[in-house]
Amino acid sequence: MNQQTLKLRGLSCAACVNNVEAALKAVPGVAACRVNFGAEQAVVTYDAQKISVSEMQAAVAAAGYSAQPLQDDVFAAADAAEQREQQAAERQLRRKVAVSLTLSAILVIGSLPMMTGWSLPLIPMWLHHPWLQMGLTAPIMVWAGDRFFINAWKSLQRRRATMDTLVAVGTGTAYLYSLFPAFYPQWFTAQGLQPDVYFEAAAVIIALILLGRWLENRAKKQTSAAIRKLVGLQAKTARVRRDGQTLDIPIAEVRVGDVILVRPGEKVPVDGEIIAGESTLDEAMVTGESLPVRKGAGDEVIGATLNKTGRFEFRATRVGQDTVLAQIVKLVQQAQGSKAPIQRLADQVASWFVPAVMAIALLTFILWFAFTGQITLAVIPTVSVLIIACPCSLGLATPTSIMVGTGKGAEYGILIKGADSLELAHKIQTLVLDKTGTITQGQPTVTDYLTVQGTAAGNELRLLELAGSLEQNSEHPLAEAVVQYAQSQAVTLREARDFEAIAGSGVQGWVMDRWVQIGTPRWLHECGIETSSLQAAGDRLESEGKTVIWLAADGQVAALMGIADAVKPTSAAAIRNLKRLGLQVVMLTGDNPRTAAAIAAEVGIPQVFAEVRPDQKAAQIATLQATGQCVAMVGDGINDAPALAQADVGIAIGTGTDVAIAASDITLISGDLQGLVAAIQLSQATIRNIRQNLFFAFIYNVASIPIAAGILYPLLGWLLNPMIAGAAMAFSSVSVVTNALRLRNFRPQIRA
Repeated sequence: MNQQTLKLRGLSCAACVNNVEAALKAVPGVAACRVNFGAEQAVVTYDAQKISVSEMQAAVAAAGYSAQPLQDDVFAAADAAEQREQQAAERQLRRKVAVSLTLSAILVIGSLPMMTGWSLPLIPMWLHHPWLQMGLTAPIMVWAGDRFFINAWKSLQRRRATMDTLVAVGTGTAYLYSLFPAFYPQWFTAQGLQPDVYFEAAAVIIALILLGRWLENRAKKQTSAAIRKLVGLQAKTARVRRDGQTLDIPIAEVRVGDVILVRPGEKVPVDGEIIAGESTLDEAMVTGESLPVRKGAGDEVIGATLNKTGRFEFRATRVGQDTVLAQIVKLVQQAQGSKAPIQRLADQVASWFVPAVMAIALLTFILWFAFTGQITLAVIPTVSVLIIACPCSLGLATPTSIMVGTGKGAEYGILIKGADSLELAHKIQTLVLDKTGTITQGQPTVTDYLTVQGTAAGNELRLLELAGSLEQNSEHPLAEAVVQYAQSQAVTLREARDFEAIAGSGVQGWVMDRWVQIGTPRWLHECGIETSSLQAAGDRLESEGKTVIWLAADGQVAALMGIADAVKPTSAAAIRNLKRLGLQVVMLTGDNPRTAAAIAAEVGIPQVFAEVRPDQKAAQIATLQATGQCVAMVGDGINDAPALAQADVGIAIGTGTDVAIAASDITLISGDLQGLVAAIQLSQATIRNIRQNLFFAFIYNVASIPIAAGILYPLLGWLLNPMIAGAAMAFSSVSVVTNALRLRNFRPQIRA
C-alpha cells in the first residue's frame, strides 16, 4: 500500500470533511482516507496498481473541491504558480471583505430608521429606498458571496449539505423575500403588513462570514508555524572540500561522503561524523536540549544545529530527505494531518447536523407562519437558524489543537507520530522503562576483571583476548564495553568462527580453536558449566549495582567482568516528576535482579522485572494491560521494539536504534527522560484544550439554535436579528482557533 497526502481547497466546514472522505473512499483502490479540516489535508492509503493520484484528484474535484499532491521534498519551495494562485486567492478574499463590509455599512445606516423605529434626521430617507438597497446588495450576493451559492448548488447535485448550503439558503431566502415588498409594496399594505425588506441582513451576513473566514485563515496559518520554523532551520549553503578546492555550494547539491568545513557561528548543513577538530554545538533547535554539547572526532553532528566555538570538518552521512531534520519535519506534518479519536464525535455530529438544521429551519418557518400568519415573522427566525447553526467550530475544534500541540512538541524534541498517540498519552497509568540506554547512559564500561584463582598473568591477557575477539561480533552495549576494555589493554583481537548470539543469554563461538562462551551464569548453568569458583566475587559486584558477565573457555568458567552503566543525571528527577503526575513507574530489564534493584533504588523505582528476555518483554507488557491499565513502554534498543509495539503508547529514546524509533508512537530526540514528563504534560494540555473547544462548539450550537428559532419571543417579544446570527457564527470559529493557539504558550512544569 502507498500513502499520499493531498492539499485540499474549498473546505468550509466539518461536513465538507465527510464529503471528501466519502468521495475518496468510494474510489476502487483506496484503502483508507483521513481528512483534516484544520490542516486542509487528506492522507490517502491506496493501491498504486488500482488507482493513480490523478484519479484521486478527479474524485475530489467531482465532489466539488480541489486537491494537489504535496511534494515529497519537505524543504522544497512550493510551486511558483501555486504560490501565486494562493496569494491571488488571499487578495481576492481581502477585496471581497472590504467591498462587502463597506456596502453593508451603507445598508445598515440606511436601515437604522426601520430597525429602531426612530426618525433620524442625519440619515436621508433615500438610503432606505428598497431599490437602492437591492442594488447595493446585489454585488455582495453575486460577486462577494458567489462561492456560497456555487458550492451549495454542487452539494445539492450530490445530495449533500454543507455550511455553504446553510448560508446560501439563509441569505438567498432573505434576499428573494425582500424582492416582493420592494416591487409590490401595495400588496403588503393591503394585507395590513409592513413592506419591510431585509437586503441589509443578507448583505451583512455574507460580509461577516467572509470576515470571519479571513480572520480564521490568518489564525490557522499560525497553527502551522512549527513546520515553517523547522524548515527555516536548515542551512542554505555548505562549504565543501572537493578535488582539493573549498567550495560554497547550495545545500541541495551536498552528497553523501562530502567533507564539509564548519566555522564558529555557522549552522551544520547536513548530518555527518566529525573527522577533524572539535567544538561545542547548540542542538536545542532539534533536540530541545538547552545546554551546548562538546563534540570531537568520531562524534555525530546533526544538520541545522549551531556550531558555537571551534572549527571542525565532518563527513556527510545523511543528506536531503534522509537527515534528522527532514525526518522531524515529515513526522510533524504526518501528526498535524492525522485525526484524533476524540474527533470522531465531531465528525459524526457534522454528518447529520446540516440536514437537521435544514429540517429545524423548515419547521421554524411552518410554526411561525401557522401561529402568526405573518410571513415576515416567519422569515426572520428561519434565516437566523440557518445562519447561526454552521458547524465550522465543530470541524476546527480538534485539528487546530492537534496542529499546535504536535508543533509545540517538536520544539521540545518530542516527535509525535499521530494525533491518536498524542491523545492516548494523557491516559497513561503505568509507565514501563527499559534500563540500559533509557534510565542509564547506555555506554557501559568494564570496571572489574577477575579470573579464576591461580590463573597465570599471561593467561589473563589471553582470556581477555578471547573475550574481546568474540564480543567484537556482537552489537550489544556490554559487548562494546568488553571490546573497548580489551583494546585498552593492548591485546590483539582475532577472528571468531561460528559466532552465535543467544537472545537474553550470551554469545558463543570459536576463537583460536577454543570454544568460548560469554553470558549470564544462568545460561552457563544450562550449558552444564559450573560457576561456583567465582560466585562470591560475582555476588559482590552485583550487590554494587554492576552487571556481571561470565567467560567460559572450553566448557570451564575462566573469568568474569563487572560492568557499570552510569545512570543519566536527570533520570531520578524525571521519575520523581512522573510519579507526581500519578503514574506507576516500572523498570523492565534483561539484567540480573541485583543490578536491576540497585539501579531502581538509585532512581526511585519501586517495581522491577529483571532477567526478562526480549521475547518476554512484550508478554510482560500484555500482562500489565490485562489488568485494565493503559501502559506505555519506553525503550531504545532493537530488543525493545516488540514491547514498544505491544504497549498502548510506545515511546522511543531518540538516541536509540532506528528499529525502536520506527516501532514507537512518540520519540524523545534528546534521550532525556525529562522529555517524557513534557510529552505527557503536553498531551494533557492538548486534550484539555480540545475538550474546551468541543464544549464551546456544542454549547454554542445547542444554545443558539433555539434562540435563533425565537424561543424567547413569547417572553421578551424579541427575535434574533439575522445579522447578529451571522456575526456570532463567524466569530465562533475564530474563537475556537484562538483558544487552540493558547497552546503555543505551553511550558512543561518540571521540578528538580
